[in-house]
Amino acid sequence: MKNSIWETTKTIIYAVLIALIIRTAAYEPFNIPSGSMIPTLLIGDYLFVSKYSYGYSRHSFPLSAGPFTGRVFSASPQRGDVAVFKLPSDNKTDYIKRIIGLPGDRIQLKSGFLYLNDKRVKRMELEPFPMRNENGNFIAAKRYVETLPNGKSYEIIEKSGNIGPLDNTPEYLVPQGHYFVLGDNRDNSLDSRIPNRHGINGVGFIPVENLVGRAELIFFSTDGTASLFEPWGWYQAARFQRFFQGIK
Repeated sequence: MKNSIWETTKTIIYAVLIALIIRTAAYEPFNIPSGSMIPTLLIGDYLFVSKYSYGYSRHSFPLSAGPFTGRVFSASPQRGDVAVFKLPSDNKTDYIKRIIGLPGDRIQLKSGFLYLNDKRVKRMELEPFPMRNENGNFIAAKRYVETLPNGKSYEIIEKSGNIGPLDNTPEYLVPQGHYFVLGDNRDNSLDSRIPNRHGINGVGFIPVENLVGRAELIFFSTDGTASLFEPWGWYQAARFQRFFQGIK
């Protein structure tokens, strides 16, 4: 009897250790709680983030309890990557945005258009994106496909057209060892356009050490109409068309 209990205990311990190793070194699951990355990521998406894509820092470990500073086995992010990072103001909160600016880049938005090192980034208008506004009413947000100089293309939306409060910004010079990030939902995203200083609870530039990993795959998605305690509604709430969808 005692041997049976010990064997079961060892199995549980091994399983937990293996899960921690995979979570730390390979892939970690995350869920999307806000609409800042619409239309690429929707509220209720669950995704895998590759922890090895940018190397490892203390934030690669549970509770950011890594035994070292800086990064090891480091690899540089590419413009257009969708990345998870720790919010610089507290080094605890997980954020997910798109990397736009690399160290040394100059970034600015003018009338909603993105400028990278004084050149306007290509943007083509698509069919409107149907979504609900803050009052729960359906609206047709303007949708565009934006193409960065490295050829990376992705969709963005603008609910306020080109007159939103963050559609005209000063020029940002990305410091060495940092990155500039934007949400794909340009009029509803707390990102690098909002600095974290002078009492402003913003994001600012992202230190390379704060990068957690690159978003790779949506493995599950639900529209939120059925809770965990309503299994009879799970099937209708599931967005099957988003299952196992790669993240662009």
